[in-house]
Amino acid sequence: MRAGFPDFRLGTVLATSFTGTLSERHGDAVERIPAPHRLVDWLAVYGLAVDSCTTAQLERAKELRESIHAAATAAAIQDALPASAVRVINDCSAQGRTAAILTPEGERLWQLGSPSRVEDALSVIAADAISVIAGERDGRLALCASPTCRAAFFDTSRSRTRRWCDMNTCGNRQKKARFNANRRKDSAPAPAE
Repeated sequence: MRAGFPDFRLGTVLATSFTGTLSERHGDAVERIPAPHRLVDWLAVYGLAVDSCTTAQLERAKELRESIHAAATAAAIQDALPASAVRVINDCSAQGRTAAILTPEGERLWQLGSPSRVEDALSVIAADAISVIAGERDGRLALCASPTCRAAFFDTSRSRTRRWCDMNTCGNRQKKARFNANRRKDSAPAPAE
């Protein structure tokens, strides 16, 4: 990752990992793709390397990110999907020139058009969001229990009871806060009788 920028939070589900490029939405928000080159970097990590990115393409990516976040949040709480979010997701899905490729190892990769455009990569992310939100994959959408995060994530745990978008960030932060609160309580002077 490039120096001077916050690290990416990487997950196994493309669409919800993409929404994680803006974290701590209900606290001190952290923008992880503040410049076009950071979007190029993030896409490359997920095998969606593009040739370049303009400011307008970055803004379109952020619009898709926020639309996926809104739709995934609505789906997680079993609310109606916002029509504007659905429209952006569908538009982005339809605008790309991509093909699914099967490797000899039995893995699926995405082949972007040539030249590889941001719109092609966004179409892959939008298609992934559609499959997750439509319930086509084994798992469930949930919201992070951290009050400052509340990110939508895709829970594929056996019990489907995962509470945190990422145990290494939100989960550990909450466990540490609980531990410190218990320590303070245990070390508080006993009330005078």
